[in-house]
Amino acid sequence: MSSKNKFGFAPVEAPTSGSRRNRQPGPMGAAVRDVAENLQEATEAKIEQRRRNAEDAKTFRQAQGEGRVLYQIDLSEIFTDDLPRDRLALEEVAQSDEMEELKSSIRERGQREPVEVYVGPNGRYQLKKGWRRFTALSQLFSETKDDRFGTITARVEVGEDDRISRYVDMVEENVVREDLSFAEMAQVAITAAKDDAVEEIDPAELVTRLYSALHKTKRSYIKSFVFLLSALEGSLQWPKAVPRNLGVDVARALRTPDQASVLQEKLLDASTPDEQNKILKDFLTTSNEPTEKPASKAEPKQKFEFYVGQTKVTARHGECRLMSDIDFATMPKKQLEEAVRAFEEVLSNGPRIR
Repeated sequence: MSSKNKFGFAPVEAPTSGSRRNRQPGPMGAAVRDVAENLQEATEAKIEQRRRNAEDAKTFRQAQGEGRVLYQIDLSEIFTDDLPRDRLALEEVAQSDEMEELKSSIRERGQREPVEVYVGPNGRYQLKKGWRRFTALSQLFSETKDDRFGTITARVEVGEDDRISRYVDMVEENVVREDLSFAEMAQVAITAAKDDAVEEIDPAELVTRLYSALHKTKRSYIKSFVFLLSALEGSLQWPKAVPRNLGVDVARALRTPDQASVLQEKLLDASTPDEQNKILKDFLTTSNEPTEKPASKAEPKQKFEFYVGQTKVTARHGECRLMSDIDFATMPKKQLEEAVRAFEEVLSNGPRIR
């Protein structure tokens, strides 16, 4: 049978072998795929970056809430008129050799330690810690006009801290860093007691709160200087020059307002710290002198001892002691009172015991 059909041609036979269709993307497809892959990677990177940003923001807010964030604040924005300093001679400290050394260190190495500020009642930054650093930078900026010294690194107080806590923060830093005199520490307590925002008005009581970290003996010395400065009311012109023992002894020797008035008048005439301290020493000498001459010979005290039954009786001037095996604590109080009344009646009306 012929393989051809009636139309005269045979069926088309499929090739038995041949290459498969090339399914590799063309240039346009490759470009689209690259764009899609890059977009996916960029999206994942953005998601990761956003996650990190959120974590960083959370960490920053936490640090800010805890007061661990440092700020660069212009010196002109910080004031020192709200919280009194704990140094009696600030101008002297500002012109001291120690201040020049601090300025030299900041000039060479910059500010190494931040100060601490808080927002005062008028909305302005008020200095709490770091008066020496603030003063050194202010002097450097005034002398050099260098912008490096025109700002200060500061930690801003967070929350609503009470007034007494700010005093405590100020004095604790200076007690640790500086050798404050007892007069300076006493002056802080006196100033704080006059502060309307502080509830406690007794400076001696404030000493315990302000200097709780100090040993009780030192707090006792500070209280003595509080009394001394208060009693002499400003007539002590150089309180820092008063040695600890001299100040404490004078405070103990001041017993009357008249003594304080006489001492005030003398101290106002002093022209130097040495003259001032000499006046205080002379006051101690005169106040310690005995007002009455001691008796040439003390009279011997008389004493009688005798027994009434098993009870030993010891009689002196103003004293009559009974020693017995009887437990007087177990006796009724009323019975003891009756016995004492009867005893007093016999002594007052009857014959004296010989």
